[in-house]
Amino acid sequence: MDFDIPEGIRSTLREIDAFVERELAPLERANPQFFDHRREHARTDWERGGLPTREFEDLVLEARRRADRAGFLRLGLPRSVGGQEASNLTVVIIREHLSARGIGLQGNLHDESSVVPSMPMVHLMNAFGTPEQKAKYLEGLVTGEHSLAFALTEPDHGSDATWLETTAVREGDHWVINGMKRFNSGTHKATADLVFARTSGKAGDADGITAFLVPMDAPGLEVLYYHYTFNMPSDHAEVKLAGVRVPHTAIVGREGKGLDVAQNFVHQNRIRQAAQSAGVARYCVQESVKYARERKTFGKAIAQHQAIQFPIAEMHAEVEMVRNYVFKVANELDRKPMESVSDQVAIANFRANRLACNAADMAIQVHGGIGYTRGKPFEHFYRHFRRYRITEGSDEVQIRKIAAFLFGFAGPGKLPKKGVET
Repeated sequence: MDFDIPEGIRSTLREIDAFVERELAPLERANPQFFDHRREHARTDWERGGLPTREFEDLVLEARRRADRAGFLRLGLPRSVGGQEASNLTVVIIREHLSARGIGLQGNLHDESSVVPSMPMVHLMNAFGTPEQKAKYLEGLVTGEHSLAFALTEPDHGSDATWLETTAVREGDHWVINGMKRFNSGTHKATADLVFARTSGKAGDADGITAFLVPMDAPGLEVLYYHYTFNMPSDHAEVKLAGVRVPHTAIVGREGKGLDVAQNFVHQNRIRQAAQSAGVARYCVQESVKYARERKTFGKAIAQHQAIQFPIAEMHAEVEMVRNYVFKVANELDRKPMESVSDQVAIANFRANRLACNAADMAIQVHGGIGYTRGKPFEHFYRHFRRYRITEGSDEVQIRKIAAFLFGFAGPGKLPKKGVET
């Protein structure tokens, strides 16, 4: 196996770096308040429920347009929307590289926008949408004209999605939806909400959950409030659905098979998000090395102290191991069915997310008091990436997946029932 990054991908990285310096850096210099110590305040509309300010979202949208014109935005997307269908490995290496540049428009942490974004909703709609749904939404999901919110989590149900309490009952050629959704991300700018509801079966059944496209202006759909979170701005809404009626044609995928749709969304995102975590961790190590060489105490650079050298060296070792494992798993995803390597995706994701938090914490410690200030980006990284240890499938859920594959309860090596009973 060749462990070198292919020259074709290296060439793309050089082109993207040149694009960032040419097209995005001037936008950042013209709007410094979104990227320096004022970033959280400038990005947050405190009078509008803690949502992102329109000015900031407009800036991110302009960066998106420029990336599209330059031919990068659709690199990993299906050909049906003008994409190049780049490999998982290509996209993962690019995402890691962009994150290792630090805070900037090349990879906005808040909403996962990037020069080469994941766009899981595009992949989801391409895989499961009807011809009519694709015609209405696909291109707009790429350009930003349309946006779909994601409504799976509920006040009493997060990782236990098969137990969700939102229901949809069929009445003729329509469905009536009732329930509550929590952390319903992206509702403030969404055209429609992708709502998961039980349509048959009993609590705990994997089958019987259906995904519906619900227009945001549908009578009975009400955004109650947005949660103020550890990392602001927020777009995590509490949403009530009371007697919401949608036509049968609003179903995405097959009736009763909504969890297939949800899994597609999750798996598309996890390995690419893991790459982003690894890149941020690498940035923290690089900045800590640079600072340790420059900062002097007691007459010499702190880089000469083993108390500084050792934690940075250990973190560097951890970054190298996780980073290369993430690349390895991306390569596996290009070669094998997604469900056969989901345990490897879980390993990459939970270890990379922990790594990002630990690296940010280490960088704060190495930088001392100045590292604790918002003049440095480390507190921003810590607060942002801490959420991924919950929202991308909690650490515990990821480890449970790994254990299931390891002990033969799931995956290609699943044992017959009698083989695992004691």
